[in-house]
Amino acid sequence: MKAIIAPPVKLAFRPWVEGLENIPAEGPAILASNHLSFSDSIFLPVMLDRPVTFIAKAEYFTTPGVKGRLTAAFMKGVGQLPVDRDGGRTAGEAAIRSGIKVIENGGLFGIYPEGTRSPDGRLYRGKPGGLARVALATGAPVIPVAMIDTEKIQPPGRAMPKLMRPGIRIGKPLDFSRYQGMDNDRFVLRAVTDEVMYELMRLSGQEYVDMYATAAKRQLAEAAKAQKAAGAEKAAERAKAEKAAAAGGRTPEGH
Repeated sequence: MKAIIAPPVKLAFRPWVEGLENIPAEGPAILASNHLSFSDSIFLPVMLDRPVTFIAKAEYFTTPGVKGRLTAAFMKGVGQLPVDRDGGRTAGEAAIRSGIKVIENGGLFGIYPEGTRSPDGRLYRGKPGGLARVALATGAPVIPVAMIDTEKIQPPGRAMPKLMRPGIRIGKPLDFSRYQGMDNDRFVLRAVTDEVMYELMRLSGQEYVDMYATAAKRQLAEAAKAQKAAGAEKAAERAKAEKAAAAGGRTPEGH
C-alpha cells in the first residue's frame, strides 16, 4: 500500500524534510510527533524509508461505506494499529503494550503525546502515559518529530485536501535510559513527557499551551454550544417582538 500511495503524495504535495539522518537505519526508536491533522499519519510514513507503526483510533478501521473501507485499507497498509480511544484505561494499556511490542521487534513506534489533534494549531501539554511509559519500559530513544503546516492542508471538516507543501522537521534522539524501569513513577513520567514537548515546541515553532488538547476541545465545544443557545434565544426574542408588533399594526421598530 505504501508503494502505491507514496509516489502520488510526494508528487502532489512535495513535502520537505529536515533531519532524516536522525532516524536510525535499523533498530528500535520512538517517534514522538505533534498532531495537527489526520494527514500527519500519511506524510510521515510516506517520507521515511523504514515503516513506522502508529496507534490510530478504531473508527478509522470500522467506518462503513466505500470511504471507510479505503481508509481502513490505507491504515492497515501503512502499519497503523487500531485502539478504541473510548475504552479508558483499558485502551491506554493496550496502546502501551502495542508500542512495547513494536519496540521489542526492533521497529519504529510513532505516537502523538498530545493524545488528539490540536484544535487551533497550537501545541498542547503532553499526556504522561503512553510515550513515557513505552520509553522507560524499553529504553528506546525518543525522536521528536515536528509536522509543519499539515493543519492547513486538511483542517477538520474539509473533505478535499489543499495542495500545498507541508514540512517535517526531525530532531536528534533523546536518551531516557537513565530512567529505565521507573515507568510507574508519575513524576518521572511527567518530566520525560515535558522534555519531549519542549523539543517539539522548539522544532515546530508552535505556541505552547499548558493544558490538555482534550480540555481545550471541550471548552471550545461548550463555547460554541453557548453561542448557539444565545443566538437561538435572540432569534426567539426577535420573533416575539415581530409578532407583537404585527398584532398592534406596527413594525418591530415601532413605525
